[in-house]
Amino acid sequence: MGMDIKQIQDLIKFVAKSGVNEVSIEEQDFKITIKTSQEPTYVNATIPAAVAAPQIAAPVAQQAPVAAAPAPAASPAAPAGEDNSKYITIKSPMIGTFYRSSSPDKPSFANVGDEISAGQVLCIIEAMKLFNEIESEVSGKIVKVLVENSQPVEYDQPLFLVDPS
Repeated sequence: MGMDIKQIQDLIKFVAKSGVNEVSIEEQDFKITIKTSQEPTYVNATIPAAVAAPQIAAPVAQQAPVAAAPAPAASPAAPAGEDNSKYITIKSPMIGTFYRSSSPDKPSFANVGDEISAGQVLCIIEAMKLFNEIESEVSGKIVKVLVENSQPVEYDQPLFLVDPS
């Protein structure tokens, strides 16, 4: 790995103080460009996902337990077609951007029809440049993906419907 966050921060401070307009550093698996102007300083770092994921992926410490909603007492007139009460909804534990795979050229972690198990990564939610792997707390089969790739999500927003049977 080329540089750590501390070195990058020091480099940004140095560039800002020196009055240089642009600095580019390129190593085999790492590229960073820092541009300064009278406006705020922008940093554009490209790190291959395979290299960066282990360092960036912060475990989600406070995962809200996914509780299955108690099934409403089924009245005989309830239409059988849209009965989602038997499904468990996996919700977002944070506000961020929803990604179905670790990078655009990688396959989705989970697709409709996939059998999943508790602890399996279903998606990534990026919040403030941290990529948080969201793990399933239930085993079952994915019935529906409720969010499009790279869409913003709210806290507690439903992401997946899972059939636990």
